[in-house]
Amino acid sequence: MGHSDGPLPVQTGLSRVVADPALIAPVPTGLVTNYTAVTSDLLRAPDALGDAGVRLDVMFAPEHGYWGAIQAGEDVGDESDDRTGLPIIDTYKVEGAALDDLVRASGVHQLLVDLQDTGTRFYTYTWTLYDLLCTAARTGVRLVVLDRPNPLGGQVRTGPGLDPAYSSFIGRVSIPLQHGLTLGELGRWFNQVHVPHITGGAADFDVVQVQHWDRSRVAAAQLPWVMPSPNMPTPTTALLYPATGLLEGTVLSEGRGTTRPFELLGAGWVTSELAGALNTLNLPGVAFREAVFTPTFSKCAGEVVRGVQVHLLDPDAFDPIRTGIEVLRTIAGMHPEEQIWREAAPGRPPFIDLLWGSAALREGIDAGANTEAILAASPPAPEPPTDTLLYP
Repeated sequence: MGHSDGPLPVQTGLSRVVADPALIAPVPTGLVTNYTAVTSDLLRAPDALGDAGVRLDVMFAPEHGYWGAIQAGEDVGDESDDRTGLPIIDTYKVEGAALDDLVRASGVHQLLVDLQDTGTRFYTYTWTLYDLLCTAARTGVRLVVLDRPNPLGGQVRTGPGLDPAYSSFIGRVSIPLQHGLTLGELGRWFNQVHVPHITGGAADFDVVQVQHWDRSRVAAAQLPWVMPSPNMPTPTTALLYPATGLLEGTVLSEGRGTTRPFELLGAGWVTSELAGALNTLNLPGVAFREAVFTPTFSKCAGEVVRGVQVHLLDPDAFDPIRTGIEVLRTIAGMHPEEQIWREAAPGRPPFIDLLWGSAALREGIDAGANTEAILAASPPAPEPPTDTLLYP
């Protein structure tokens, strides 16, 4: 009797290089990475590459550090890797000429980038890649992405674009808030469209592509889940993040300091009617349950917080952008006496504007606008150039 073999297993760029080290030039090499870079059998990238004979001279770590033990926004500092002895250079909050100097001082001729992105514009690993592409263009260092699937899948691109006036390290240039691309595809887009305008020329750039990735499926169904950062513990967290990550721009807790970040949300002044009010909206693919929790750190640390837990019922039906807007609109409408937005840093726009990519969300909610009006007032999201897409 015949039988179906089923889909072939996904091979990441890392796994392909481990199997065929000739894909990478044997020159002084820096690995831009963290603990998310593992093979299909969960071996660390620096170990697997070293065992395969790939030359590694130094590692560079993004936000959260190599081991992801550092909370968002905190500095790591340089360290060394106990197992390989490689120095680990902290790149977080280093950009422009300072990043150029850091790469030059390392003596590398080539940067390999292997990081697990989350598929949401305001996640910083995307912009670590962008900054390093600009550095590569200015310094002549080659940059190669060892590609990984987008954990949200690769078919949905939704949400607003970004107004250049709101550029920051959670959005250097305009891409959709949920972009539906891999880091390799984003790198091709950046290098073709944006890097030449910043540096005067494109970087020497390549991608070791993922093989056998079905971009219509979330990556968690095809690869072991390694949480991309300390507050992204499950695939559900990543799926909700384009919606509930917007709570980071408010004074409400987004669940940091609990075991369900970005699923739990609320504040001490939220009333018990929030879950019911949200459920009456019949938002697709999601339901809300009244919840009371006490964060151990971050906003509302040590306080009893009343709010909701967001339950993802149908990822295919879920609309994160509409859900995020409606959650904020509902809370603001139920508590007009509260100032829900985080205070802006001196000389900077409010953080919610940086997350959304413009002032349209904040100003619309403050004015009582509906979701359609908020989206219409927001910058339209650009489409990636067709020739930057790598996967069917």
